[in-house]
Amino acid sequence: MKIMSKESQQKDDKISICDLMKDNTSKIIQKLESQTPSYFQQSTDLYSAYLHTLDDVYGTCYISEKEFFDKLDIDQGILAAYRNYSNSVTDAILQQIEMFSKIREQNIQMQISAIQTYDNFIHSMMESYAKYLGQFNRFSSGFWHNP
Repeated sequence: MKIMSKESQQKDDKISICDLMKDNTSKIIQKLESQTPSYFQQSTDLYSAYLHTLDDVYGTCYISEKEFFDKLDIDQGILAAYRNYSNSVTDAILQQIEMFSKIREQNIQMQISAIQTYDNFIHSMMESYAKYLGQFNRFSSGFWHNP
């Protein structure tokens, strides 16, 4: 068992405002980061349930309306033209979804790059700040403590 002097113990018990802020900020950020996978999974589950419900609505309407429209005996030429139109609209929508996905991916990459650039800048500034703060402390320790 190590016996510490009262002065040594007080030095070890000294509270630093910087340590408090850094430690607590890190704890909060780590907690938020640990929740990210769960948050995304919950959002994905919600969106999937929404899309499934839309698909079910159209499926239910299909069953209900198929017999009605089949009895109308609509001209096959009109139906073929409508199918071509519907297929071209569907293809355009699928292409737009793909383009939006690529744009979103590029946007996220750009934002990550901007954050990394900012992080590098902050590290550089903090290194300069620490250097000048150290110089100030050396200067001020002689100034304040010597009468």
